[in-house]
Amino acid sequence: MTDAITFSAASPRLGLPLLYAGQAQKEAFVNESCARLDAAVHCAIEGIAATPPATPVEGSSWLVATPASGDWAGQDGCIAARQAGNWLFLLPFDGLRIFNRASQQFSHYDGGWKMAPVVSLPQNGTMIDNEARSTLANLVAALQTAGILPRS
Repeated sequence: MTDAITFSAASPRLGLPLLYAGQAQKEAFVNESCARLDAAVHCAIEGIAATPPATPVEGSSWLVATPASGDWAGQDGCIAARQAGNWLFLLPFDGLRIFNRASQQFSHYDGGWKMAPVVSLPQNGTMIDNEARSTLANLVAALQTAGILPRS
């Protein structure tokens, strides 16, 4: 895949190209679908960056930060996956989860990328009960942000 192919019909969530009866070069459409699935299923990114790495590793993925530049220009917030020597961009959709290898943290997409904040442990203060309650409230909020607990 040297150039991006524009498809007139694709699946709504992952943008997988759809085949038509009697279509020529079906292998290009099937290979595009396989590459998109390879990048999206159990997605693990190397990190978050606004510019592509100088020497990208085949099969690696990145979350494109704002403002994106170079080969990633105009792809802010997308997943950039290195496939067949080119960048393949996946538009995020609600429910998409990724694992960030750099931060060792999961994120999910819900109208924007959400990551659980760092939760501070209680310190040995004089108001331990208040501190413990505050810490538990922060923990619940972090679990809600991570999509582990539902928002009330």
